Amino acid sequence: MSVGDSTQKRIAAQVNAFKVAAIQMASGPNVAGNLSEARRLIAKAVEQGARLVVLPEFFAIMGMTDQDKVQVREQPGQGPIQSFLCETARKHKIWLVGGSIPMVASVPGKVRNTCLVFDERGEQVARYDKIHLFNLELGNENYHEAKTIEPGNEVVVVDSPFGRIGLAVCYDLRFPELFRSMKDVDIIVLPSAFTETTGKMHWEVLVRARAIENLAYVIASAQGGYHVNGRETHGNSMIVDPWGRVLDRLPRGSGVVVADVNPSYQASLRSSLPALTHRILFSCE
Repeated sequence: MSVGDSTQKRIAAQVNAFKVAAIQMASGPNVAGNLSEARRLIAKAVEQGARLVVLPEFFAIMGMTDQDKVQVREQPGQGPIQSFLCETARKHKIWLVGGSIPMVASVPGKVRNTCLVFDERGEQVARYDKIHLFNLELGNENYHEAKTIEPGNEVVVVDSPFGRIGLAVCYDLRFPELFRSMKDVDIIVLPSAFTETTGKMHWEVLVRARAIENLAYVIASAQGGYHVNGRETHGNSMIVDPWGRVLDRLPRGSGVVVADVNPSYQASLRSSLPALTHRILFSCE
């Protein structure tokens, strides 16, 4: 069966539009406080009808130092952050993409930057460890994620009632080959904490490009504002349709972005512009 055929059959099984939400936060160093804010915003999204909700990168902690996240890292299936995600998804009967959280790594003193997905029963159905690690030396801004984060090495796509969902985190956005390797995805989720410096120039352009080239909805959930540690993140959380249109956005601060995902509209676009079936993968040696 071709990629196009499989897409059409899956979409045909669900033609009704449904609401999705991106949560935007300006997280700080206190885990309990961040979880309380996430709980409030998720409830707000659910009140607006969202059935799939995406939190931002490191929603539970933006520490005073890079080592702070190492101190609160969790073992798989254990810890207050994972318990919060499980219980919240089950309570609201939603699919919840847990942004990213610090998980134990094989290297002492480091974490995995991990995106966990929970279904409406509160069961974990997917895990993605961020592959591309951010590195920036520009003026007074210096970021070296590899000092405290161990990269993942596996592309992850999860089947859901909403179609196939591709998982990515923040800096991954700059690498289109990652999204091409996901092949036939209907929705891309992108928890992020883009810096203001890079975000104001590149964030929207890249988010819309990933939507257009994959003919997929993109739910880009970001940290957005000034943080206690002095960092400024770009925000501008948005939901973009497969034609590259921004359906809703939030420039700054804590809040919720909500929009409809319409599988029939997506199927129509893919039929009218079957670019996904025209892909040719090249290899240069």
